[in-house]
Amino acid sequence: MALIDLQEIFKIYKMGSTEIYALDGLECSIEEGEYVALMGPSGSGKSTLMNVIGCLDSPTSGTYLLNGTNVSSMTDDELASVRNLEIGFVFQSFNLLPRTTAIENVALPLVYAGISKSERLKRAQESLDKVGLGDRTDHKPNELSGGQRQRVAIARALVNNPSIVLADEPTGNLDTKSSLEIMKIFEDIHNAGNTVVMVTHEEDIAKYAKRTIRMRDGKLESQLANLS
Repeated sequence: MALIDLQEIFKIYKMGSTEIYALDGLECSIEEGEYVALMGPSGSGKSTLMNVIGCLDSPTSGTYLLNGTNVSSMTDDELASVRNLEIGFVFQSFNLLPRTTAIENVALPLVYAGISKSERLKRAQESLDKVGLGDRTDHKPNELSGGQRQRVAIARALVNNPSIVLADEPTGNLDTKSSLEIMKIFEDIHNAGNTVVMVTHEEDIAKYAKRTIRMRDGKLESQLANLS
């Protein structure tokens, strides 16, 4: 059974009397432990697909099975619970709280999970250690480089031990050296057993994944295994 199984997924937005098909009957499955890159031109639906996979948005119609559970018809509260337990997010713009230290940023998802403060800080420290920032716990985002900020964001995504890590253009705001360092961390995350799904428009970044799914007009155009 696939970890992520999308069947006949439509996502339709209404603009006045016009219907825009962001996802148009999409079919896709991703196995547990896979490392997949999502590619496609602007407007192809890849960010919409990422939002559906990440339970940030529900499809207009179709079935989304996550680990065998039908999440396509869940309420917002139920989706929030699934997100917190199953999914870690990494965004292009880092999405860190500016006045908050690295360790507090990383611990944030555990607040929503009802974990005690001492346990939150312990887990956040372990997560920062994993991304090589164990000595930057008290630094605020403006005291860190772009690459270090993205590492904090990755540590936050990992702190709940999610089964899936979703990354939306994780190297989009980084220089080449920082990008390579971040992709090495994603490789380690994948090797540790996590399922990784990454949106990117850069071919050299997509090559780190084991499979590339290309989208166009809300549909899957092609999917190919990457030869390493």
